[in-house]
Amino acid sequence: MSQLNSIDLPERGSAARTTVRANSASGSRWWIWLVVFSILALAAFWYYRLAHNQPKDAAAAAAPGGGKARGGPGGANFAVPVVVATATTGEVPVYFNGLGSVTPLNTVTVRSRVDGQLINVAFKEGQFVQQGDLLAEIDPRPFQVQLEQAEGQLAKDEAQRRDAEANYERFQLLFKEGVIPKQQLDTQQAQVGQFDGAIKSDQAQIDNAKLQLNYCRITSPISGRAGLRLVDPGNIIHASDANGLLVITQIQPIAVVFSLPQDQLPQVYDKLRKGVQLNVDAFDRDNTFKITSGKLLTIDNQIDPTTGTYKLKAVFNNQDNALFPNQFVNVHLLVDTRKNLTLIPVPAIQRGPQGTYVYLVGQGNVVSIRPITIAQTTGDTAGLSSGLKQGDVVVTDGQDKLQDGSKIVPSTVPAGNSSSDATAPGATPQQNSAPQGKAARAGGKKQ
Repeated sequence: MSQLNSIDLPERGSAARTTVRANSASGSRWWIWLVVFSILALAAFWYYRLAHNQPKDAAAAAAPGGGKARGGPGGANFAVPVVVATATTGEVPVYFNGLGSVTPLNTVTVRSRVDGQLINVAFKEGQFVQQGDLLAEIDPRPFQVQLEQAEGQLAKDEAQRRDAEANYERFQLLFKEGVIPKQQLDTQQAQVGQFDGAIKSDQAQIDNAKLQLNYCRITSPISGRAGLRLVDPGNIIHASDANGLLVITQIQPIAVVFSLPQDQLPQVYDKLRKGVQLNVDAFDRDNTFKITSGKLLTIDNQIDPTTGTYKLKAVFNNQDNALFPNQFVNVHLLVDTRKNLTLIPVPAIQRGPQGTYVYLVGQGNVVSIRPITIAQTTGDTAGLSSGLKQGDVVVTDGQDKLQDGSKIVPSTVPAGNSSSDATAPGATPQQNSAPQGKAARAGGKKQ
């Protein structure tokens, strides 16, 4: 018990003082960490801001005077580089466009007119033949035999007729002397007539045999291009054969059959009734390369109710054999020419809520928005009926950077100033008057 009494027990207030000191030290460290985190967050914010604003500062430093690029407040000294063109006065052709197929004016399937063995083929596949050229030969010997038989029969009947005619002359003398009756004389006269008929029949047989011999030589009925050989020499052919020997197509001249909407019929039909010769251009499948030019021949006599279109036929000389039978082509029918229009390139035309407009270059190379009215568009050339005059300068490229009142740095490129530019190879004439191609960026800027 003495040992227990000697142990020093802690005072009651010492534990409380220890807890207070521990809490005080923990609170001091919390503020330290808060300050550290605040400093790191502030450094990260300034680093992000510096990196984000660096491209803008570089662009502003590159711009003259550090102004804005769209000609707005504070950007009056900045000029936008664009491409411009000068408006001219001229004419624009009006085309109706259709899809067509090349069709030969004449197509002939050459067949034999007699039966026999084919002994000779005188043409080469793909050869251009003229009317009357020899194409093939059939064995003529059976028909030569028929000819000799007919000639022999003719000689026999002629000899019998001479004998009957001599007897008829004798009977005439005997009848005058009253030796024979009139009936016997008439019978002899009829016999002479029978031999006359037999001689004519024999002559017809001879002519038929000669004709069969001529048919043994098969000649070209038209001038054109020979197709592939359908029968080889040595075969027995018949006049009733369905396939024939070959097919010949006439390709000089050649026709193109194409279709147009029925709404365009009155204008074309009116031209034909007045005797106006309409020009037709044939373009390739891509509608970019002009193959050849021809003339409109005629139109069909009815409209197809299933498609609402009508057919037309045009004729082309095709001297260079550029058109081939059954070839698909795009047809451009020139129906009219609109004159005294203001011509500008199609890329200059813009469209927006305010309608169709262009950027007109004024004094000091400052642009303004000018509303226009399009009368006709053909290829890359647009004809205007109002809005511009000859000599006006318009922007053709770079409009997306412009506003009304923007300052520009213009560079000039040649602009189409005649209708011949619109119909050059590679152009795609359009019948409607809406701007095509690069023209019109929807959603243009308001004035």
